[in-house]
Amino acid sequence: MDQQTLKAVQAPVKQLYQSHPAAGLVVLEAAGEVDFERIGCRVPLLANNGRQIIAGLHPAAGGNGTAACSGEMLLQALVSCAGTTLAAVATSMGLTIQSATVKATGKMDFRGTMGVSRETPVGLTEIQVQFQLQTAIPQETILKLVQLTERYCVVLRTLTDDTKLSCSILDP
Repeated sequence: MDQQTLKAVQAPVKQLYQSHPAAGLVVLEAAGEVDFERIGCRVPLLANNGRQIIAGLHPAAGGNGTAACSGEMLLQALVSCAGTTLAAVATSMGLTIQSATVKATGKMDFRGTMGVSRETPVGLTEIQVQFQLQTAIPQETILKLVQLTERYCVVLRTLTDDTKLSCSILDP
């Protein structure tokens, strides 16, 4: 997609949100079926013809490596969002980039999630995102591109900002 096409596609949506701010509030959902036999969860990907991701225990938690790890899926969500945002921002800025790769690396101490050590945090405690771009654009423009990507990446902002999170039990 080129800069003009992206602007043409986004212009009516932006206008709608400017004139009717409530239209910008969208509820995103995900649901999964718990698999007690495999100790995992099946999550359909609606945009992928309903095919399912089968998530389960990471080998460091006793899994056999045949199921997706939810921690790695979190990093994949971050990479896919940052990559999509980078592409949209670069296109909007009219930049020519031959290729780009986004990589996310997360550190986690499985002693926390395995209940081995109460002092050890549960979950990822460090995440690093790296961008590798093949382009002739100046370094200061690359820095601005990455800065804007960080600013507008939904998953990155969700992880770094104060997101309200709650758990509840629904009636059957």
